[in-house]
Amino acid sequence: MKVRLAKGASSTLILAHGAGAGSTHPWMVRYAEGLVARGVHVVTFDFPYVIAGKKAPDPAPKLEAAYRAVVADVRADAKLAGCKLFLGGKSMGGRMASHLAAKGEACDGLVFFGYPLHPPAKPAQRRDVHLPKITVPMLFVQGARDAFGVEDEMVPLVASLGKRATLFVVPWGDHSLAVPKKSGKTQDEVDAGVLDAVAAWMGER
Repeated sequence: MKVRLAKGASSTLILAHGAGAGSTHPWMVRYAEGLVARGVHVVTFDFPYVIAGKKAPDPAPKLEAAYRAVVADVRADAKLAGCKLFLGGKSMGGRMASHLAAKGEACDGLVFFGYPLHPPAKPAQRRDVHLPKITVPMLFVQGARDAFGVEDEMVPLVASLGKRATLFVVPWGDHSLAVPKKSGKTQDEVDAGVLDAVAAWMGER
């Protein structure tokens, strides 16, 4: 577990990695450090299969248990005492955070970067049946052309969850929120806009 402290922060985000790469992936580091620069404590960690050097993710119960252990460690960390606690992550990491919240893990909100609504090209295999059980605020940050859930799929999903859910769409963004040159924006501009929005949303909670 790596704890990045932000000066004067009142909130902590546990940012779990996606299925294909661990917590040291450049995307994870960039977004973690970007949020710290915006006044949010950020905690990252590796799931057991990454620590073991395996490529295939562990079964969901093992992933959930690992995430739950990190939550307990964060709650016990004196440096983070008194802060609001948000759970989240990129793709699979965010989905595991949602599983915990749906099963009653206490937190002040959830932040999803590229929520994996379904596997690519398999829109019928939905991964949202548990989301209505979540009672805390949720922020979905989704690329408009994310193969795991495009904008046209995410809009009705988030609307169905009511006022507790917010959708931030990245125009032209893919599953990692990367945009092509024809988007008219640089990746740095896109990332800054996302990070500003996430930090503001957490601050409003």
